[in-house]
Amino acid sequence: MDNRRLVSTGVYKRLPDPLKKLTNEFEDREKDIVLLSSMGVLSNCLPNVYGIYDRNKVYPHLYVVIIAPPASGKGVMSYSRELIEKINDKVFRDSKKAHSDCEQSKLFSAPENKNVECPKIQTKILPANISSAEMYYYLGTSSHGLIMIESEADTMSNMFKNDWGSYSDVLRKAFHNETISISRKIGKIFESIPEPKLAMVISGTPNQLLPLIQSKENGLFSRLLIYSFDEIAEFRNVFAKESKNVKGVFKSVADEIYALYGKLAGVSPLEFTLTETQEKFFHSRFSFIREDIMERHTLSFVSSLHRHGLIMFKICMILSILRNMDNLDAEKPLICSNEDFVVALSITQTALRHSQHTFDTMDVGFFPCRKKPY
Repeated sequence: MDNRRLVSTGVYKRLPDPLKKLTNEFEDREKDIVLLSSMGVLSNCLPNVYGIYDRNKVYPHLYVVIIAPPASGKGVMSYSRELIEKINDKVFRDSKKAHSDCEQSKLFSAPENKNVECPKIQTKILPANISSAEMYYYLGTSSHGLIMIESEADTMSNMFKNDWGSYSDVLRKAFHNETISISRKIGKIFESIPEPKLAMVISGTPNQLLPLIQSKENGLFSRLLIYSFDEIAEFRNVFAKESKNVKGVFKSVADEIYALYGKLAGVSPLEFTLTETQEKFFHSRFSFIREDIMERHTLSFVSSLHRHGLIMFKICMILSILRNMDNLDAEKPLICSNEDFVVALSITQTALRHSQHTFDTMDVGFFPCRKKPY
């Protein structure tokens, strides 16, 4: 197996400050997990930011999946939830108050105003234990997107076993912000959502994730940013002084992200773009990787390669926003720096190796030795 880590590509030296602060608290595999899970959460904290990719308007939301055996240290993923908790609390409280005020005012309003539809209650964090109909409902009420954060992947996998709970098609379409709709005769349900925005950060063992992925060909697999490894963590010194400040660091960065969210939510949509030179290199690099994949006769993996191009574009967007938090101007496009482009490419190429390993071993069991060239 290719156990390549992100640190080997020099990623951590070039990160924007918020991500540096978070990852500085960790070592080894935990450092990689914290970086990827934090980017996954932050992808749902950047309202009104978009880019044009393959002629379509796309948003930064990512699907991050950590695959590792038990006792491997993947539990540090749960720290990333702290980055959105404050935003979630405010969105929920404000929408609940608006709904309550509206319902209260209807009690004393004229008869013709009794049927006015009140604002719906919103949230930012969506549980994975949810029916497909409920998912449509919350995606429809959300102004700037939702995220599912689960440290036990079988919570989501178990939902896929039920006809009423399988929302794999929603995940596939939402990744590209494609219009989704649902109609049910019972309950007279109809929802049409033109630009669904959904992020996902989940972790689990290989056995927990197999029911979720289900098949290499169903399209969901190719949309996942996968990080997998088979190492077992050593017993950590749980009383070490340096480990006591982790939550404080996450809370501090969460405050910065809370302010950034408020700033972006109150401005006109901000367009993100690559430079012309970056676009040419992007095309050249992914064309080279595609040729390598084709030569090795793994043709069915090509769709994953194509969608990792979009994943890289989204990572570029996230890094650029974080690096320019204090210098955002809705009147001007946000242009990716070469530094963020290189970091995004390094992360994406590493994730692509992990994805191909997972793809190659899904039918025979995870984690045999396998190494890929690019």
